[in-house]
Amino acid sequence: MKKAVVALGGNALSLAGGSGSVDEMRHRIKRAVEALWPLTEEGYRLVITHGNGPQVGAQLLKNDAGQIEYDVPAYPLDVLVADTQGEIGYLIESEWRNRAAALNRQEEIATLVTMIEVDEKDPAFRNPVKRVGKTYYDAAEVEHLSRTKAWQFLEETKRGRKGWRRVVPSPEPLDVVNKAALQRLSEAGFHLVAGGGGGIPVTRRNGRLHPVEAVIDKDLATALIARVLDAELFIILTDVSHVYLHYGTPRQKPLERISVEDLEKYAGEGHFGNGNMLPKILAAIRFVRRTGRRALITDFEGLHKGEGTFIVPPRHDTGGK
Repeated sequence: MKKAVVALGGNALSLAGGSGSVDEMRHRIKRAVEALWPLTEEGYRLVITHGNGPQVGAQLLKNDAGQIEYDVPAYPLDVLVADTQGEIGYLIESEWRNRAAALNRQEEIATLVTMIEVDEKDPAFRNPVKRVGKTYYDAAEVEHLSRTKAWQFLEETKRGRKGWRRVVPSPEPLDVVNKAALQRLSEAGFHLVAGGGGGIPVTRRNGRLHPVEAVIDKDLATALIARVLDAELFIILTDVSHVYLHYGTPRQKPLERISVEDLEKYAGEGHFGNGNMLPKILAAIRFVRRTGRRALITDFEGLHKGEGTFIVPPRHDTGGK
């Protein structure tokens, strides 16, 4: 049974500048399911991961409002990640089942609330940089929240406005805590929604799990899940059809099929900066290096056409694996 692990970028769930409503998410998820469905016809069992930044951001704003207006206790970040895994998993599942019914197909799917183990000694805990919550906090709020909740903040200026953003660590994903369930469900023929938002970050101490206030990079967590499942193909869906050299300039050039060595070389030379694409490239490199299999970075249209940037192992022929 062939397995493909697919990371849906944030654009799969909500549009930049959109309303962020459930109806908008349903529309975007319907499009994602339509794009992914041909993979099932090629014999793949899918594991679908997804971003949750806008959804967790909305939950954090509700936390703030609930505490101020109604003295409702705020939920910690790990619980909010779990909440959004269930919320988004439900929406993906329901759209998947609707499409299966319309095509008279039996394609079972389940959502797995997924915990990802991290190391509490990870250097990221000493240098939190992942922005979460509202934009921006003022000085009085920063003083109060730093004292009462031990939150950490970075000062920044954006569009001429100066303020503080809450930041949390983004540690390396080490292992999937409930990987046995993931493996058994996949082997039993289920498609899965798992690892949403990079997974719920936990550490182990004296044999017990402890939640941490952190955010794991979704694409790195998805690459880990793909390795755990021994997937044949790792796909990252984003908002462009290819990885580009000299992106946004007259010299812009799409990369179509590239060896992992050459992609590492370009990344090391700084071709992809530190923007949104670099984590996806690093996740793809990690998967290809550790498995000897292919990764693909593309958008919905590219997936439909069989196009995009294919990252292949060293000395890989053009036929793929």
